[in-house]
Amino acid sequence: MSRYVDRWQTVKVDVEDGIAWVILNRPEKRNAMSPTLNREMIDVLETLELDEEAKVLVLTGAGEAFSAGMDLKEYFREIDSSPEIVQVKVRRDASTWQWKLLRHYAKPTIAMVNGWCFGGAFSPLVACDLAIATDDAVFGLSEINWGIPPGNLVSKAMADTVGHRQALYYIMTGETFSGREAAEMGLVNKSVERSELRDATQQLAATLRDKNPVVLRAAKTGFKMCRELTWEQNEEYLYAKLDQAQMLDPEHGREQGLKQFLDEKSIKPGLESYRRS
Repeated sequence: MSRYVDRWQTVKVDVEDGIAWVILNRPEKRNAMSPTLNREMIDVLETLELDEEAKVLVLTGAGEAFSAGMDLKEYFREIDSSPEIVQVKVRRDASTWQWKLLRHYAKPTIAMVNGWCFGGAFSPLVACDLAIATDDAVFGLSEINWGIPPGNLVSKAMADTVGHRQALYYIMTGETFSGREAAEMGLVNKSVERSELRDATQQLAATLRDKNPVVLRAAKTGFKMCRELTWEQNEEYLYAKLDQAQMLDPEHGREQGLKQFLDEKSIKPGLESYRRS
């Protein structure tokens, strides 16, 4: 039994074979993100980041939805009537886990989109390193349909992930699109049949779990940061990241990889990883 059973009200966590399955657990609300869920997700992410048994994090939803976005009743009927300082705190909590923690998380992250994914859910979806969806998952930016532009960092998430025309089309029309279409436009890495979703996600997570964690973290952080720097800045930053990874890596992966490739001729790096000792 997972040691995290019943620790949180709106999130379930199960760590198995090095994979932390983080499940948004408000199925009656299609896992809409409430202030309580946002607070709990901060604790979940910070807890699992230090859990040595959790090598990879998979984010998904209970029931038929990944997440329907913000809980409109709690945000617009209850929070709007609260003091301004409360609104600031609520927004900060949402941003803290939905992109600040996830985007530069110390471990690999995968969004497993098992159904509905709307509005604010695009922020954590894109903040995850990789994403897999069911072919029939339903995606939508429906904010325009009820009188507001996309909130939080949804527009930024779309701008960084899919093409200009595609992003604006769905932002401006409010139309939905499928998991298969999400894969075609690059919002998710791939889509699969619903019956294959968990196995496909588990296989991907296992691949990441078996990589050198220090080098993997440097590789993903370097890529995400380099998008915000000039070519000149990147040359300095990425070489520094390379040197940092070698200094921090306790298993000396670079030395092992070169030895197995050049001396032993036992691996082909273009086709397989080095054998970690």
